[in-house]
Amino acid sequence: MSKRDYYEVLGVSRSASADELKKAYRKLAMQYHPDRNPGDQEAEHAFREIGEAYEILKDDQKRAAYDRYGHRAFEQGGAGMGGGGFDFEFASGFSDIFEEMFGAFAGGRGGGQSTLRGADLRYNMAITLEEAFAGVKTAIEVPSSVSCEACKGTGGKNGAEPVTCPTCRGSGKVRAQQGFFTIERTCPACHGQGRVIKDPCPSCKGTGRVQKAKTLQVAIPAGVEEDTRIRLSGEGEAGLRGAPPGDLYIFLSIKPHRIFQREGADIYCTMPIPMTTATLGGRVEVPTIDGGRVAIDIPRGTQTGAQFRQKGKGMSVLRSPARGDMFVRVGVETPVNLSKRQEELLREFAAEAGEDHSPESSGFFQKVKEFWEDLTE
Repeated sequence: MSKRDYYEVLGVSRSASADELKKAYRKLAMQYHPDRNPGDQEAEHAFREIGEAYEILKDDQKRAAYDRYGHRAFEQGGAGMGGGGFDFEFASGFSDIFEEMFGAFAGGRGGGQSTLRGADLRYNMAITLEEAFAGVKTAIEVPSSVSCEACKGTGGKNGAEPVTCPTCRGSGKVRAQQGFFTIERTCPACHGQGRVIKDPCPSCKGTGRVQKAKTLQVAIPAGVEEDTRIRLSGEGEAGLRGAPPGDLYIFLSIKPHRIFQREGADIYCTMPIPMTTATLGGRVEVPTIDGGRVAIDIPRGTQTGAQFRQKGKGMSVLRSPARGDMFVRVGVETPVNLSKRQEELLREFAAEAGEDHSPESSGFFQKVKEFWEDLTE
């Protein structure tokens, strides 16, 4: 059966650049790789065909010979090769190409040098609004994997170091021949480490780490907000057999406060005041987040919803000496459980009061009256 044109095999034009050739080859090689198509003879044939095409066209001299003479350039005694021809024995060369382009799929280079870094850990911590304002130092207990004291983290009995893996001879990979191609895979004996534990530590079973809770001192800075993340480098799980540890991430949440609500650096609170204070005016004291108190002057005729700003009495700002503001909203409280005399006084007041005493309600009812009149027209 005659060979297909190499450019047709890769699906590119004859003027394709080196990058276009590589991109086309990579896509097809991943599609037809034997590991992804086990037992598929057609896929195996296509994989070999695209490998052969790319091996020729990626080389400028071979590509020039192919462009001039076609497949004859690489047949035994072909004119383009000066009689020597090209016998297509490039199994090891193609393995290097494939490894370079698909290192992650085929196992990658340098597996023997890879390490099993410890996992990162997450710790959820709830703090009060006061602690978020002032900052706090506290101790936490984290269940984790720590380095085994018996073997000093090596995984070997009495601290013995791992030895070179006899299966892969320290490379972390093993090769398997498939037709023209050599495929590399992670060594099953050492799992890509290149070294194995000859006599495992009985305490950690050769892993170099054991499960143990550890206590850490954590400093929470002033001004932190909800979902602030604090990273403690190297405080995660210990790595396998002396590999670097992971990190610990502390995610903060702030508990609801009985008085204040927070919005960024500002805090808000709603303060009820008696109807008499709202009417006649007065002075009230309000607590602040730092444990102090501030006096607020209530002007005569204050209505529900009026807001008073206390500058610089809000939350701390992270990594800054500045503070936000505190906003106090007023809610006028309606009196309840009145005595007979109190009711009489209110009725007398209502009888004497005119519209001038309730401008907002008078204005509202005037709008209602106009609305009804418009409906009847």
